[in-house]
Amino acid sequence: MFKKNKHGIQIKSAEQLDKMRAAGLVVGRTLQLLRESVRPGMTPLDLDAIAEKAIRDEGAVPSFKGYQGFPATICASVNEEVVHGIPSDRRPLREGDVISIDCGAILDGWHGDSAITMAVGEVDPKLTELMRVTEEAMWRGIAALTVGRHLSDIGYEVERYVRSQGRYGIPQEYGGHGIGTEMHMDPWVANHGKPGRGPRFEPGMCFAVEPMVNLGTDRTRVLSDDWTVVTIDGKPSAHFEHSVAVTDNGPWVLTALDGGKARLSELLGEKAATDGKTE
Repeated sequence: MFKKNKHGIQIKSAEQLDKMRAAGLVVGRTLQLLRESVRPGMTPLDLDAIAEKAIRDEGAVPSFKGYQGFPATICASVNEEVVHGIPSDRRPLREGDVISIDCGAILDGWHGDSAITMAVGEVDPKLTELMRVTEEAMWRGIAALTVGRHLSDIGYEVERYVRSQGRYGIPQEYGGHGIGTEMHMDPWVANHGKPGRGPRFEPGMCFAVEPMVNLGTDRTRVLSDDWTVVTIDGKPSAHFEHSVAVTDNGPWVLTALDGGKARLSELLGEKAATDGKTE
């Protein structure tokens, strides 16, 4: 049985959260492997093959492959590509590139979804800072996932942090989502907005928190492949994402190998960091 609250948001039991954690760890370990593997000369298609093998070796199934016709295991978005890049072997990665990899897996009917942006070799310090700002904005959004706060607090915290760090673009039309027995579930999670709006967080809710931040304008367009989103001005973008459960003891980051404990203990304090389940 899958319980939903009055807003139609899926509420997971403790047992179901454990299953989501298992799926999340498959994704987390796969992304860690990709982080260790990436280097100049590789192609996004090489990384896709590594990811598919890693996921299937754990008895899971890639979430993305075949999803609405998407042809690959990961989304691989290079430089000005914001999200949904299709891996290919047309252009090897070069020193100075940044690549965002979005990865999902299904295990025992439950989904994990996470994304990271990585430097390929040495990169411009502006890109290092862009990645830092985006990842930190994600963690600020995750920290809002405490019982009693509101859905819009995620986007508020993401935007507030990004705006405090300089002139960056936050694409308005892309954001996070609910997650559970499906990869994309209601509600949509904006990366901007005012606080204190929308449903209140309850234990057992799960969301994918995923800011995308551009070095230039927030304006984007979709390429002719009907998937790849790029910045209008051709400037680079970064993307980070984790799947997160709301618990009575604070956010549990299902796709982080440590459950989010290290980072959230800094933001929320030791007692409010996780539900106590770490690996």
